[in-house]
Amino acid sequence: MIESYEKAGKIVSKVRNEASKLIKDGLPIIELVEFVESEIIKKGGGIAFPCNVSINEITAHYTSPPNDKNILKGGDLVKLDLGAEINGYIADSAITIMAKGDNNLTDDEIAKNESLIESADAALETAISTVKADVEVGYIGGEVEKTINNLGFNPIRNLTGHSLEQWNLHSGLSIPNVKDNRTGKLKEGDVLAIEPFLTDGVGYVVPTSKVNIFKFLKNRPFRLPYTKKVLNHIKKNYPHLHFSFRWLTDEFSANRLKTTIKELSDAMTIYPYHTLREKSNSWVAQKEHTVIVEKEGCYITTK
Repeated sequence: MIESYEKAGKIVSKVRNEASKLIKDGLPIIELVEFVESEIIKKGGGIAFPCNVSINEITAHYTSPPNDKNILKGGDLVKLDLGAEINGYIADSAITIMAKGDNNLTDDEIAKNESLIESADAALETAISTVKADVEVGYIGGEVEKTINNLGFNPIRNLTGHSLEQWNLHSGLSIPNVKDNRTGKLKEGDVLAIEPFLTDGVGYVVPTSKVNIFKFLKNRPFRLPYTKKVLNHIKKNYPHLHFSFRWLTDEFSANRLKTTIKELSDAMTIYPYHTLREKSNSWVAQKEHTVIVEKEGCYITTK
């Protein structure tokens, strides 16, 4: 088990570092997403969830739809979030990069972006420094919140880190980015994805109408043969982990698939992960590592 977590972490670290170098003005988002996903496979891993590329006020859960025409612009605050699995054991990591190239930002805006990125780094370091067996998760959130506030920003209070288990990206334990009343304690051997999000806005995310990431929930009977075929494909290929609408278009027509995916979502056979944006449309930075809890600290698998 530990060996699988470590191998997944090394793959994520390598791909994250390689992909970060590509983030520049004019790069199609779909090229970045497909590079990350293909490199994870080339390096011997499975894709734990669709690669997320969330830009500026878009905070999480954006992955390219088929034929995505969106491109990066110089100065964009790009949150790259990726995951790999080995035998179902997951590594999850994220980094924020300001896209290289010509931009229309003022010097003050550039300085703020750089400060957001540096502050996300500091918040994650603070969180990791508190992790050890018997620590309450609410305490971790409080320390993260203090660090972010002291640096002049606000944490995203309705996004959290999460525990990981085999074939389970969100296995039940939440790691807040603010002080709260959660009294759950970490145990030696717990595996956590810790991910502070911060902004100079109100610090709250809301869903948009866009959704390109889904998770299979449970089987249900459907009358239409096409719906049954799509559902059987999802059950067979993505029984445990998240998948993207884009992946399904290798097998099915995108236009017809949209109606079927809505039908499956409405029936709660699959769960839709809507793209999230910061409520006040302020820009957001994120940093994330996966750690394994030890008696007197933790081991970072994605460093």
